[in-house]
Formats: sequence, C-alpha cells, structure tokens
Amino acid sequence: MMEQIFYMPMLGIIITIACYAAGFLARKFVPAFLALPMIVASILIIMIVLFTPLSLEQYMTGGNVVMMFMGPVTIILALKIYRQREELKANIIPILGGCIAGSGTSLLSVYFFSRLFGLDDLILVSILPKSVTSAIAMELSENSGGLADLTVSMVVLTGIVSAAFAPVFIKIFKLKDPIATGIAMGASGHALGTATAIQLGETQAAMSGLSIPVMGIITSIFWVFVF
Repeated sequence: MMEQIFYMPMLGIIITIACYAAGFLARKFVPAFLALPMIVASILIIMIVLFTPLSLEQYMTGGNVVMMFMGPVTIILALKIYRQREELKANIIPILGGCIAGSGTSLLSVYFFSRLFGLDDLILVSILPKSVTSAIAMELSENSGGLADLTVSMVVLTGIVSAAFAPVFIKIFKLKDPIATGIAMGASGHALGTATAIQLGETQAAMSGLSIPVMGIITSIFWVFVF
C-alpha cells in the first residue's frame, strides 16, 4: 500500500509545492540569499529523498509533471516583454547591450574553461546555457544532446552565485545607476538575481525582470550559430 502511495504522481507535486511554500515562509524569518524559495525548496526535496523511504524515481513521477510546465513558462516570458514594452523601448540600447555582453561573456567563458579543464562535449553542452532561465536553458541543452538535469543544476547554481555576490560587486565598483544594476543582475542571475534586485528598488527589479527574456532570446540566437 505504501509503495503505491509513493508512486502516485500527486505525492511528488504536493511535496514540490509544500517545499516551495516553505521557501516563501523562510524569507520572512531569514532575510538572506540562502532563503530564496527555490534554494530552500531544492534543499528540502534533497533531504526528503535522502532521509525518507521516498526514492528519487518515486518523487519524479510527480516531479516530472511539474517539469512539464517549463514550456509554458517560456511563453510567459514573451508576455512579460509585451507588458513592459514601454520600459524596453525607453531603455532598448542599454538592455540589448548589457544582455549581448552578458550572453557572449557567459558562453565564451564556459567554453574556455571547459576546454581548459578537458570537459567532454556532453558536459559542455549541458552547462553552456547556464545564464538563461531554466525553461530556455533546458530546451537549448536537450536539443543539442545535453543533460537537462545538469543544465538545471547549473542554472540554479549560477543564480545563487549572482544573488549572493552581485550586491557585493555593486558596492565594490560603486555602480549607482539602477538601470545598469538591474540589467547586470538579470543577465547574470536570471530569476534568482531578480529576486535580489527586487530588494534594491523598483527600477532594478523591472530591468532585471526584463533582462531575463531578452537574455534568453539573445542566447538562443547565439546558440543557432554555435550548434
């Protein structure tokens, strides 16, 4: 009976939602980048899989259902651009310039260090789109034969690093322009970077959020020429 319950897709969905809700709750008590909902949810799910009878395979019967929504999320990004079209028009040059620089730097640096440390092509393709949101990164990776799970892990890790160190670099380099700050955080840390940008101000949050889909489009264009 218990084995049948573990293989029910609804169980994995409930666990995912509950862990993500716990992440939002944690933000009220721990005002730090480690309390971002995605990070808290990931840690809780890993602990559940490791320390309970529920296996990863059993969890993924419902976890895969959640992953199905990654496609629609990509379409929502287009809606985000439409709703913020006035902001995009007003700041088209810095947004495009920042995202082109961010995308190019990310792709070239990953390629360089992958070759430097002798990583094979499978790993390279899987980690190359680390600086775009998960929905787009997974599509790019899978279409080129990469490992989607590794891609998502690298996207989350990139977001964590951005959320953790972006405010530090902003202070070190005395970056005071809110538009530049937002674009930098969105281009480097996608959703997790934007979560931190929200704490800095409305302009930073808007520019960071707008940079996510633009970054995805530019990286996808670069990807076509590379692969």
